[in-house]
Amino acid sequence: MNGADTAWIIVATALVLFMTLPGLALFYGGLVRSRNVLSVLMQCFAIACVMSVLWLAFGYSIAFGDGGAANGYWGGFGKAFLIGITPETMRDSIPEVLFFAFQMTFAIITPALIVGAYVERIGFGFVIAFSSLWMLLCYAPVAHWIWGGGWLAQMGVMDFAGGIVVHETAGIAALVLAFMLGARRGYPKDLKPPHNPGMTMIGAAMLWVGWFGFNGGSQLAADGTAAMALVVTHISAATASITWAAYEKFKYGKFSMVGLVTGTIAGLASITPASGYVGPVGALLIGGVAGVLCQIMCGVVKDWMKIDDSLDVFAVHGVGGVFGTLMAPLLAMNALEGGQGLMAQIIALVAVGIFTLIVTVAIAMVCKAIFGLRVSDEDEIDGLDYTAHGERAYDLVS
Repeated sequence: MNGADTAWIIVATALVLFMTLPGLALFYGGLVRSRNVLSVLMQCFAIACVMSVLWLAFGYSIAFGDGGAANGYWGGFGKAFLIGITPETMRDSIPEVLFFAFQMTFAIITPALIVGAYVERIGFGFVIAFSSLWMLLCYAPVAHWIWGGGWLAQMGVMDFAGGIVVHETAGIAALVLAFMLGARRGYPKDLKPPHNPGMTMIGAAMLWVGWFGFNGGSQLAADGTAAMALVVTHISAATASITWAAYEKFKYGKFSMVGLVTGTIAGLASITPASGYVGPVGALLIGGVAGVLCQIMCGVVKDWMKIDDSLDVFAVHGVGGVFGTLMAPLLAMNALEGGQGLMAQIIALVAVGIFTLIVTVAIAMVCKAIFGLRVSDEDEIDGLDYTAHGERAYDLVS
């Protein structure tokens, strides 16, 4: 065991959990109407709780188990409930139980990202059932393929911290659910603005800080690569914030707080898969493009595809993750064999995209049949805070 590596990953684990609780919860919560803010916080918090238990039970084993003859595709159940893993069991230079905890925080935030697509109109029972099955049957197998030594890892796919495993899967699932669910009432002409942009800014700031653990911790060591990952993460986030705001000013004539911090998240998502491979100049390029590309894709999803992905999960996380995944071999500091590296990325993106689409639709159909999908018109009008949870965030409801 390396003490420095272990200490850093303990900190990184706390930082990544901080991204969901409270970062993502506040970021999403500020973007909805006041009558629905508690429902968003509830969904994020409940997902964190349930995913933690399921990761212990089966998720970790599926993602990082040995898998036997099916090792390339499935980790199996040999490590279910951490059977056979003690404090002395090692994974590289850190205890395996710490590796379990670090990866658990990724299994928490990935289904939580999807929340942004279906806010204000979905049943709570569906959210928990879908998130549970999706993490086990979609996220965990893909994590095994790329991070658990599976078939895509054997091809040399570069995904340092989750451009494919986290952002592509969450983005595609978000788009599918938004399409199946249908638009919010009044969409697109009678939508209310975010009820608390200040809350959204605070959440984005917490995500930015937590992302240092997300990307820097993925090196699983306290070394120069982890430090470089931290630096390029920051540079990409800052650059994307600037380009998003500049493009927004060009289009609409104003700089908005929500736009600025959404650019931050676009830059963070886009650098994630490349963060262990590119240098600061690569981060400038990735972040600079992401701030414009992801903003354009918000319009493509809502105006051209006519899908109410409410908080732009696909455009920001899905497109950002795919873009960063493609840039990783092209901008890597260590020269790769050009086309071969890019081809592996493309194969991984297509394979994971198709798998995620099929599994998401199947799980959604099953959960819809059992729990229902969308709340009633009356519940949507009254707001999910009171109708689903019997509480209100504020004394006055707008």
